[in-house]
Amino acid sequence: MTKLRYFYDLLSQPSRVLYIFLENTKIPYERCLVNLGKGEHLTDQFKTINRFQKVPCIVDKNGLQLAESIAIVRYLAQEYRFPDHWYPADSQKRARIDEYLEWQHHNTRAVCATYFQYMWLRPRLTGSEVNPERAEEFKAKMEDCLDFIEKDYLGGANRFLVGDEISVADLFAACEIEQPKIAGFDPCAGRPKMTAWMTRVREATNPYYDEAHKLLYKITPDSVPKPKL
Repeated sequence: MTKLRYFYDLLSQPSRVLYIFLENTKIPYERCLVNLGKGEHLTDQFKTINRFQKVPCIVDKNGLQLAESIAIVRYLAQEYRFPDHWYPADSQKRARIDEYLEWQHHNTRAVCATYFQYMWLRPRLTGSEVNPERAEEFKAKMEDCLDFIEKDYLGGANRFLVGDEISVADLFAACEIEQPKIAGFDPCAGRPKMTAWMTRVREATNPYYDEAHKLLYKITPDSVPKPKL
């Protein structure tokens, strides 16, 4: 049987999601590192694997080539067996997870990634300077999103985003929220419920959560609290 091939770089938020997910669910797979810093995703060779030239992506049985992390999770749920809490078969439970996954595209992922890219990635790639007013605008949007998660998603009695068991929604959220730390921003500051929830996600998925974030924590400034690995 052909083993699932997983193409990734752990500096990519959705790459970390799928790495943690694959390791925790014990789906057999082959690791295929694509070094974004070296531009390996932009080569003609990689384009034959993923026409979008991004990570993560997979190649599975019968030569299926699939990109987009959420599409990959939904595919894996159809093709492989793993504990139901990750992406439940129950239509209403799954709908709640899907609701977050669709919402996060223009919220958690958009605002956290935009701040990280403007404050850290863009200056290093292009040598551009950070405009303080623009930076504050991006930060304010991110703060609003994080406050909403703190009060709405984490404001009730549930231990995780959509229930008392961890799901893929928690992985997608946590990995995005980790990213701005590289730019010196602490997303948990002043958010006790988010702090507790992030700890629960990490504890529920370790050692793979720490493995996935090892490089991120290494380049995160000392001014931002991070776990000791």
